[in-house]
Amino acid sequence: MTGPNPSPIQLADDIARQLSQLTQHLSQSPPHEAAQILGKVLDYDEGILGRVTALVATGSHFAQDRSQRGTLPPEVWLALGRAANELDNVGADLDEHTDTIRQLATPSPPPASRAAAKTMATAMVVRRRR
Repeated sequence: MTGPNPSPIQLADDIARQLSQLTQHLSQSPPHEAAQILGKVLDYDEGILGRVTALVATGSHFAQDRSQRGTLPPEVWLALGRAANELDNVGADLDEHTDTIRQLATPSPPPASRAAAKTMATAMVVRRRR
């Protein structure tokens, strides 16, 4: 980041740039490191996803105020509120699995254990709460 007190606009630009860098690191990291990164990102209380959710919710409150004053269309407020709610739901769903992802960051089990684990059936389940 830039100097000790960057402007909020510069701060947003810096964070966006750093998120792009983090995305690149994640795509190129070995599995144990990628799991560590994801664990930090998905941590519901302290991670990036939870904090982005709080940021969008704060934006929704701003839009609500401006909408009630007539300077923003109500659709903007509703869209930001919907986005905050969806992010919160996604964060809650992912929070259930964060510990499992973090376990991938620990050293791999011996080869015999890995072979037994591979024989277990796996399924991709898409779940959406409404």
